[in-house]
This record gives sequence, structure tokens and C-alpha cells, in this order.
Amino acid sequence: MLGVISDPTEESAVREFFELFKTPWEFYRKERQYQVVLCTSDAKPEPFSTRLLILYASEETEFDVKLKIETRLHDHETNLSLSAGSLPLYGCHATFLHPGVKVLSSEDTGKAIGFVDRLEDQLFARVGYDLFREVQCLLTRGQPPANAGTPTLELHIAFLRDLIVGCGIPLVEIPPLPDGYPFIVCLTHDVDHASIRRHKFDHTMFGFLYRATLGSLFNVVRGRLPWRKMFTNWAAAAKLPFIYFGIAEDIWLQFDRYVEIEQGNPSTFFVLPFEGDPGRSSEGRAPWARASRYDASHIASKIPRLTSAGCEIGLHGIDAWLDSSKGREEAKRITRFSGKETTGVRMHWLYWSEDSPVILEDGGFPYDSTVGYNDAIGYRAGTSQVYKPLQASRILELPLHVMDTALFYANRLDLSPREARKRVSSILDNAARLGGAVTINWHDRSIAPERLWDDFYVELLNDLKTRGAWFVTATQAVSWFRKRRSAVFEEVQFDSGGLHVKVSTSGGDKLAGLRLRIHKPRSSKQFAECADNQPAGYVDISLNERIDALVAL
Repeated sequence: MLGVISDPTEESAVREFFELFKTPWEFYRKERQYQVVLCTSDAKPEPFSTRLLILYASEETEFDVKLKIETRLHDHETNLSLSAGSLPLYGCHATFLHPGVKVLSSEDTGKAIGFVDRLEDQLFARVGYDLFREVQCLLTRGQPPANAGTPTLELHIAFLRDLIVGCGIPLVEIPPLPDGYPFIVCLTHDVDHASIRRHKFDHTMFGFLYRATLGSLFNVVRGRLPWRKMFTNWAAAAKLPFIYFGIAEDIWLQFDRYVEIEQGNPSTFFVLPFEGDPGRSSEGRAPWARASRYDASHIASKIPRLTSAGCEIGLHGIDAWLDSSKGREEAKRITRFSGKETTGVRMHWLYWSEDSPVILEDGGFPYDSTVGYNDAIGYRAGTSQVYKPLQASRILELPLHVMDTALFYANRLDLSPREARKRVSSILDNAARLGGAVTINWHDRSIAPERLWDDFYVELLNDLKTRGAWFVTATQAVSWFRKRRSAVFEEVQFDSGGLHVKVSTSGGDKLAGLRLRIHKPRSSKQFAECADNQPAGYVDISLNERIDALVAL
């Protein structure tokens, strides 16, 4: 059991952090004994009954004064050097001059930002930043695009885990790994332009013609498009009048092809509710280009094929992010044509504010999947896990990690297919190492002319299958994380014979099970291993509804 002493203003961040790092914990009680006590800067230097005392603080504390720790304070952002990668800090930090074992250092100066030392009969770890304020920053404001590729929150968890196990203390957790799979993948599609036939003499039609003709030639010249795709685009442009007259098939109507490409792996389609409504932005009326030329009624005939293939129909919201009554109205419109209650939402153009979770929750949505980047791929919230926004009570956020337009648009990352594969592979490698869910957004028309990003998408699907990912809809992914959040550690007892653990969780569903992971402690009286972050051994046990087990350590 881990006891936490924190500032009252950090309570929501503490609770959410330990949903993501699912290990036995509670707020500190003097009458209890703990293997580990984790304190923030408000803790007083009183005796604690614990094997390991961890103090996170970016300011000088009474502990530092009492133990004569030489402390230097810094009021700027920095990056920490970890064996698992570079860890950005968004708040203040402190560096230390101390003879203890250095476990964290600044990439800029090499100075210690974390060390471990022995205090009589216990170990003491001093870490020079504010863990839960960093968590608050990540889960509200998020990371800038420059750090998009770093799963920052996951690295905070990994550091704390390695610190505890490296100090010779066994650890129990329920990792974000579905039983039998290395990670979860959610295939999603924002349906922005369901039909080119509905775009006559507007900016979308003229944009298509330019990109399919001169734009394609330009991309061939700069090596971004093969000749055969340029000719495909030219043929599509020439076919456009016949599409308008109903003689040729609509080249942007790609729902059936997605079902064929995904080969039984379910995906989630986010559908716009109303035609011709750009909605509002934070400054007032949104740009007219945000208005759609279709609505849910125009694709109603395609929905039965999608749902019979196991796909989900969600809301691609217009104003739901800033008006709960609008959200209910928009969801009702989707429900009318899908025949099922609309449970999830992703905002059109990823419109979002820090108040959106509460507004969407009031609108009745169980989950949102908007938190991501328009101009980058990666971890805006620093995590691959489904999380509860700190402002909200019930709604969960399924973060968005990979979006096609961010990869390939000339005014965004503008990557070649080879460069894009490298970027996406990095995210999949992180998922294989850290678990969680990778959420991918491939727009409805991205496998059609003039984009023709279908080859890349098929290669991505094959890579995910090879890696053994669990393909689920957005609702299924969120439901799995709700099941994990419902898990309760009823008893965790360590003794000379091993570990006795009792855990229960909600069950009775058709989702993959959970895993109970027991990390074995590293045996070193000098605790030097905690400085090198080398992985310790662990034991995994399948967990469905309940487990009562004795595990030898």
C-alpha cells in the first residue's frame, strides 16, 4: 500500500494519476503502515512508518533544511534524462547537490533533479518537481506540438514504478494491457465529406480539382506521389461531370470499401448531424468552411452495413463542445438515423476548451475523443490511456494519437509515406512497451482521389495485426478502461512466503480481461539499481471478475 500526502488543490490529479497507475494507494493516515509514502511540498519532516519516503517538490522544503540538502530553484521548463527517453517538465524544478544516488538529471546541465539516500532504517527519495501539478497541466492544458511524440504522463508513471521497485520494494498494479493483447487500437473515421456530388462550385470542389490535377503533378515532381496515382487523380477529375449527372459512381462514398479494407475489425464513424452549419468558435461564428454539405440523413442507407459489420456510429459535433443543449440536439439527430443511442463524440475540426468536458458530460455523453492535434501526431495529454478529465465527474476521454491530415497535409507535417511510417511506428512501439490504446483517425475520403492514402492505411492495418493489437470500437475501448477503473484491491499482504492479493472488478461483459502484474523487487542493499532504470522481473495473472491468489516472490 502506498500512502499519499498532497495539497488539497491536487486531489483530483492525485486520484486520476492512480487510476492511470493502477496500484494500491490511499491518502495517508497516521495509524496505518505503508511500504511507500509519497509526499508533496506541504509535508512536514515528521517520522513516517515506511520503507521508502518519496518527496516531490520544486521548492525548498523543511526536509531539505533539516537534512541540509543544498537546493537550487529554477523557474523555467526543462527536460529530464531517463533511460526510457526524454521527459519534459512544464513547471518549475529544483536541482540538488547531495551524495545520494542520482536517479534523475537535467538534460541541459546534467545536475541532479532526483536522488535516493538512506535515512537510518528507511530510504529517502527527493525529486525536484511537482508531480501532480505536472499531471494537472497534461490533463487540462496538454502538451505543445513540439513534444507531441513523448508520452510524458506514462514516463512519470514509469519513473515512479522503477523508483519503488529499484529500492527493493515489490509492487502490484493492473497495467493498461488487455489480457491476451499487447495494446488496444481504435480505428476511427471523421466523416467530413461523405459525397463529392453534394459539392458543386464551392471551395471543396475547386480545391479537389486543383489538388487532383496541378497539385498531383507538383507532388510527383517532389517525389511524394507515384505517377500511377497522379493518373488516377486526373481520371477522377475528368469523371467529375459524370458524377454530377449520376452517370458515374460518387468517388468519395467509401463506407463499403472501409468495411472491406478493415476485414472484420470494427471501427467508429463520427458523423455530422446538420448540413450548412459552421457552428461557433471561441471567438464567435466559426469559418464558413467548417460547414458541411451533408448530414446524417444523406448517409442513412449506409449505416445498416456499417453496424452489421460491428462498427459504431458516433457524433461529429458542431457546437456540443460549448453548449450542452446543442450537444443533446446533435446527438438526437445521429440517434434518429443510426437507431442506437449516441454514446460518443469527437468535435469537428477538434474544437475544444478546458470547459468542454463538463459541457459534454452535461450533454449526456459517456465519452469524448477530441483531445489530439490538428498539426502533429502523438500525445496531447501525455498518455495513451483513457482518462477522466479533472473538471468532470463521469465522462472519459479517449485521446486521439494519429490523424491522416496531420501526417500528409502540406501546411501540417507534410511527411512522405516513409517519414510517416517512421513517426507512426514510434507511437506503436510505445504502445507495445507501455500499453494503452492507440486511436487513429482516417477521414472518410482519405482512401479516395485526390488523397489516395489507402495504401498507407492498409500497410498500417497490417502492421497492427502483426503486432497483435486488439481492434475495438471507441465505446468498447472506453468500456474496457471503465472495467479497469472499477477494479478494487481488497487485500494486498506481503510476507516471507510471497504476496497474498485479492482483487475484484466488474465483469459479465464480452470484453478482454485485465491483468494483475506483480513486480518483483530488486535485491540490492545499496539500491544502485534504481539509478539505471533496468527492468525488474514480474509475474502476470489473468484477472476477470475476481482473483484471490498467493504469489511467491
